[in-house]
Amino acid sequence: MRILVLGVGKTGKLVAEVAAERGHSVHVLDAKENKDAAALTAPFVAGFDIIIDFTTPEAVVSNMRACLATGAKMVIGTTGWYDKLDDMKSLAERRGAALLYGTNFSIGVQKMLDLAKKMSAALKDSGYHFAISETHHESKLDSPSGTAITLRDAVLETIGSNNEVPIHATRTGEVAGIHTLEAIGHGDRLLLTHESKSRRPFAEGAVRAAEWLASRTGVYNVREVFDKL
Repeated sequence: MRILVLGVGKTGKLVAEVAAERGHSVHVLDAKENKDAAALTAPFVAGFDIIIDFTTPEAVVSNMRACLATGAKMVIGTTGWYDKLDDMKSLAERRGAALLYGTNFSIGVQKMLDLAKKMSAALKDSGYHFAISETHHESKLDSPSGTAITLRDAVLETIGSNNEVPIHATRTGEVAGIHTLEAIGHGDRLLLTHESKSRRPFAEGAVRAAEWLASRTGVYNVREVFDKL
């Protein structure tokens, strides 16, 4: 496939490397080359089979508007833009485009979310309450992380949305990502933790998602399809 990667941060660079390793033709655009999505003209976008975005919350919406309007296929690994999700879904559906988005493309994280639902279901009637902590590198812009919010949603889906599940976010050093769900009882505490040792699982998941999406149209959350990637 011909893949366009938007964003040359640490994850974006790794996405490009993984895509090339898997035999795809890759072109990368950085922020200077694509200010306000100016590079994403219809003829340029038409030269690619799929687009993977790992930019910033400020840039990603403009990128989606430009690309989805042409009927393009996009995998969005950027988080922090979900207040515009309904608009982007509508645009993709009107234009016959394809959009696959998610807060985390790591298969390990997706399995953690499943385990979090089982853990909270098992403990919800036993006097436990739940909290989440997450730690990321200093350059991560959104806080709390999209993954932490998704984790909270998974717990609330099980214990009821009227409950409180606080999130504590820390930004320090070069941490790729640590997420912990804590179940706190009267005399004990249970922890479910996912620790990323590198960004490679995110990159590999995003490229596999692009390969899956290439033959489809419509709008998908990675939570719905991760077991097919």
